[in-house]
Amino acid sequence: MGVIGGAFAFILIVGFFVLILLAMMIKILNEYERGVIFRLGRVLKQAKGPGLILLIPIADRIQKVSLRTIVFDVPPQDVITSDNVTLKVNAVVYYRVVEPIKAVIQVENYLYATSQLSQTTLRAVLGKSILQDILTQREQINHHLQEILDHQTESWGIKVSQVEIKNVDLPQEMQRAMAKQAEAERERLAKVIHAEGELQAAFKLKEAADLMAQSPIALQLRYLQSLVEIASENNSTTIFPVPIDILRPYYEAILKAPK
Repeated sequence: MGVIGGAFAFILIVGFFVLILLAMMIKILNEYERGVIFRLGRVLKQAKGPGLILLIPIADRIQKVSLRTIVFDVPPQDVITSDNVTLKVNAVVYYRVVEPIKAVIQVENYLYATSQLSQTTLRAVLGKSILQDILTQREQINHHLQEILDHQTESWGIKVSQVEIKNVDLPQEMQRAMAKQAEAERERLAKVIHAEGELQAAFKLKEAADLMAQSPIALQLRYLQSLVEIASENNSTTIFPVPIDILRPYYEAILKAPK
């Protein structure tokens, strides 16, 4: 019985070590994962995965890398624009790993490195811009930021696909000044539109006057139409304007009469 019990215990121990060995040898990677394998300290030329990966125990070490797009919020940064306006600006950066081996061996922590680079690049680019451009040309600035970050992270195996400025916080005094400027601009536009309307109306009145001067009958018809409009109103007193042309024959007759 003692021999059997010892053999059974030996089998259990061997089986336990076999399970540990299998756990060290077999790795399963998801569809969005790749494995960078170091064999005796040297990286293999090609990343493995997805699916089942077999490793050499003790000799191999694997580091998983996700290929999914990473969304990183750049915290609010204090920025002084080229026209000396202090702002607080935050942004969001979309990037992903396209070369897992570079992302592991070219930089110690590509997540931290990309976040720090995003912050410094945001401050540098906006510091060279004026406030008006930041507020009105945001698409161009976003594209410029994306190009800079993508170029600088290319050696890390990172692809920056998009950069978006989220919020631009202005000082209170600057907000009040911009509100006054916007109000003044609206008043200016209103006055210009009103002046253009008066000018167009003056041209139309001149055209109507020239037309009536060529046809006195048209003037008389317009006068009669005005009388009809006045008569249709509920007024206790009605004033009939008399055109000078109607009184002109009597005036000329008086002048020609012998004195």
